[in-house]
Amino acid sequence: MRSPFRVQVSKDYMVFASAHFITFRGHQCESLHGHNYRVGVAVEGTVDSECLFVLDFSVLKQITRQLVDEIDHKVLLPALNPKLGYREDGDRLAVDYFGEPTYVFPKTDCAMLPIKNTTAEMLAQYLGTRVRDELARGGYTRLTRLELEVEENYGQSAIYREVLVSD
Repeated sequence: MRSPFRVQVSKDYMVFASAHFITFRGHQCESLHGHNYRVGVAVEGTVDSECLFVLDFSVLKQITRQLVDEIDHKVLLPALNPKLGYREDGDRLAVDYFGEPTYVFPKTDCAMLPIKNTTAEMLAQYLGTRVRDELARGGYTRLTRLELEVEENYGQSAIYREVLVSD
């Protein structure tokens, strides 16, 4: 049964500007390009009997902002993509596509993410599970559902939803 209360945040500072590329079926790889991504997050749960809220908005905003700041102004690279290989050369990171040298970036400009592709869907899942983990670490146990949206362009987004197990 769904909880009767839902709290959501989407603020101007919950954004990240990043470069990425996607690998497609077969041997297709799109060109490197960037987006000004926007993130929105919502949680459902029961109301705290003392505070009378599901979760303080500031907690959700702080966690989400910290996560988007980690990948802001970075090249997003999918560490688990079997079509890509990575080689470190000093302070540079080389990216090979099916064994062919494709890109070289300064390592400090890269965010290696534990995902298979840098699609909006995979970014939403990555950020959603990170928010979930941070909330759990903070002891927020009355939450029953999490939803995280990554918008890569106006009107073009992916949403990750997860049912949370309460204590």
